[in-house]
Amino acid sequence: VFYVGQNKGVPVPGASRIKLHDLTELMELWEELNLTATDHYNLSHVETLLCSGLVSHGTFLHFLSVSYVFIFLVGLAANVLVVWVNLRADRNHYETHLYILNLAVADLCVVATLPVWVTSLLQGGRWPFGEAACKFTHLIFSVNLFSSIFFLTSMSVDRYLSVTLFAEAPNSRRKKVVRRLICILVWLLALMASAPDTYFLQAVKSPHYDGTVCRPMYPSHNPRGWMVGVQLSFIVLGFAIPFPVIAVLYLRLAAVIPPSSDQERCVSRRIILTYIVVFLVCWLPFHTVLLLDTLSLLNLLPFSCQLENFLDASLHLTQCFSLVHCCINPIVYNFLDRNYRYDLMKAFMFKYSSKTGLARLIEGSQASETEYSAVAASNSIIM
Repeated sequence: VFYVGQNKGVPVPGASRIKLHDLTELMELWEELNLTATDHYNLSHVETLLCSGLVSHGTFLHFLSVSYVFIFLVGLAANVLVVWVNLRADRNHYETHLYILNLAVADLCVVATLPVWVTSLLQGGRWPFGEAACKFTHLIFSVNLFSSIFFLTSMSVDRYLSVTLFAEAPNSRRKKVVRRLICILVWLLALMASAPDTYFLQAVKSPHYDGTVCRPMYPSHNPRGWMVGVQLSFIVLGFAIPFPVIAVLYLRLAAVIPPSSDQERCVSRRIILTYIVVFLVCWLPFHTVLLLDTLSLLNLLPFSCQLENFLDASLHLTQCFSLVHCCINPIVYNFLDRNYRYDLMKAFMFKYSSKTGLARLIEGSQASETEYSAVAASNSIIM
């Protein structure tokens, strides 16, 4: 009995885990296993093992589609609001303002690609848009997904260094230039991390039903090795390196927060803990399943239909859940901060003051701006 593995690569919404069970791909498998021509003729019976899914394929795809639509709507609204407020408000005195803005743009671009993947899901995994759209959509999705993770990591490093090593240093023009260069570097690194898998993506005819699918076609001499390499790089760059950096630096930051008041210190520590927990909860399940899938590709886990069904469903579900971070990031990194809430309130009040008679209230609120500025120093630790 031969079990023929899936051609996956870095998962994207709607990407199919396609079973290679036609005759051509069986011959490729035999070549990969170094079987000779004599072995081919001596094999009197070859059987491919097909595992039936645990749930209806159509029902599962519709559930994923609804979930992605929900993430799209919430993520779009939240991140557009963050970008709008950050562009309108004078927040240049906040040290991580540039990271926050770039993070919102990255999350916005990720959720903007979801309608395309939902369209593919609703057609049973078929890809009706052509090869150029296959590569471009995946590139936009992957680059912004990596950059979102990298910006979260950069913020943790920046905040820790600002409090520990550069606490007395003014927020000079040089520091702003350095942060801009870091943002450019983050986008370039995200592009480099996304390039290999995007390069091998093709819109190819499906051997199992009419239509094409968007899937990576790795070099035929070692497709399994390429799959393992791409998935391991995603695990390392997307979780194994960022999470320890974020967790360690934020925990150390919580320990050195200036004790301006016990209440503010407790609030700051709770927000810092929220940063760590949100990243862990959103990304750990997906990378755990992806690691198990990589181990199965390396034949380090014994094959069974139960394992195959678990990996098939779990990869889709955990990836869908991981994209919830695009909805949570605006809340955690913006709406929990009182200065952002004040800028949001002020932006709406200025916009609608002439229509709602709030001009006097705006003028009166200027006095309270001094109070908000007074706590900006403590909030700069978490903003």
